[in-house]
Amino acid sequence: MSGFAIDQNAPMIHAERVSKWFGEVIAVNDCTLSLGPGVTGLLGLNGAGKTTLFKLMSGLIVPSQGEVRVRGNRLRRDVGLFRRVGFCPESDALFDWLTGREFLSLMIRLMGHDAAEVTRRTESALDLVHLNDAADKRIGAYSKGMRQKIKMAQALAHDPEIIFLDEPLNGMDPVSRREIVSLVKRLGGEGRCVVVSSHILPEIETMTRSIALIHHGKLMAEGDITEIRDAIEDRPTIVAFTSPEPRRLASFLAAQELVVGVEMDEFGRVVVRTDHAVSFYRELPGWLLTETLPVDEFRTLDDNLQAVFDYLVGG
Repeated sequence: MSGFAIDQNAPMIHAERVSKWFGEVIAVNDCTLSLGPGVTGLLGLNGAGKTTLFKLMSGLIVPSQGEVRVRGNRLRRDVGLFRRVGFCPESDALFDWLTGREFLSLMIRLMGHDAAEVTRRTESALDLVHLNDAADKRIGAYSKGMRQKIKMAQALAHDPEIIFLDEPLNGMDPVSRREIVSLVKRLGGEGRCVVVSSHILPEIETMTRSIALIHHGKLMAEGDITEIRDAIEDRPTIVAFTSPEPRRLASFLAAQELVVGVEMDEFGRVVVRTDHAVSFYRELPGWLLTETLPVDEFRTLDDNLQAVFDYLVGG
């Protein structure tokens, strides 16, 4: 009999001041993180602590201190909570003598499903990751990308609401990457909590703007990329506008309190600096409509993960 009650108002997953050390090495240091529906990117250099934090939050290892809760319940207190979590590891220890279909069937049977449900879920998981054509090949003959896909399939086969994907795009060809990115975004759009780790910043930018940055085992920032940039007080956000009336646009924007600087660049664009990007973007549509200011295009020049990450970790 399950001993937990689901609190729908609690975070889907919450890590409270979790730390993990191995001897004298501190892999994760006093991290607190709450996650809800949608896709979150966990970013950090190799060795930053991403994989250890994933294993802590998915219940695979026990924190040296702190605790992890799923919908308000301690993850390791009731084994039933693990049915809500899916985990795709970066490294693999697959059964190379099994076919992809046999491996998935085994994993699903271990979850306690009957034969008919095992068959249904196996085929569904294979279809999700576009691995049907290779389902009856032995895993030992799989390419790196195919091994990544079968790991992802087992993480999704039991229909979890919380999904951890540790460097899932490693070794995939461009077509497979595009398929998996699309799948990750769809899972997040369905209301699942999907956490994707990577040390390759453009990969995360294709999936989400919600990020958590980890460096030397500590969480340095979390939230929307724009909000994080907005919180860096001495690094204004820079936005470039292309307009048929650049001087009128520049004159108007220069008079706004949210704008700290306006100039024209060598391409004829109006380049604006603001210390309050969130408020600036909120007000911008109204300004343009009210003043009938024509804008063909605008783009943020440094509101990207590389700029944020380089700043926070000291370049």
